Amino acid sequence: MFGIGMPELLVILVIILIIFGAGKLPEIGSALGRGIKNFKKATREPNEIDVTPTDEKKTEEKKP
Repeated sequence: MFGIGMPELLVILVIILIIFGAGKLPEIGSALGRGIKNFKKATREPNEIDVTPTDEKKTEEKKP
């Protein structure tokens, strides 16, 4: 996997643990998981197409 073995991964994890502390790791992991989930969801959804006629768009923009 990209030339990274088990010893390198352990060193990286220890450094992350030292920098962020044990209390922050679950928070960081959940934020990372939500980000990946949202990214996958956005790539699977079809693009939304606006079918509103241009005349209606102009009148809606003028309304406060």
